[in-house]
Amino acid sequence: MEMGESKNTDLAGRNYDTSDYKRNDELSNGLAVTHEQASDSYTEGEIGGKIERKSGTEEPLTRRGYQ
Repeated sequence: MEMGESKNTDLAGRNYDTSDYKRNDELSNGLAVTHEQASDSYTEGEIGGKIERKSGTEEPLTRRGYQ
């Protein structure tokens, strides 16, 4: 077994864990950031989505930034 081989198998078998947000190593940071990006994309939904208000009205999502 080569020196870097063990490190690669540890990386391949690793899954996101909520404690990754509190750790300071590069792998945990990468997993936490990737999880956050995937969560944001999933939550945002489709490009033609609408904001549903408590009153029952719907507003189209705008794609403009805050100026």
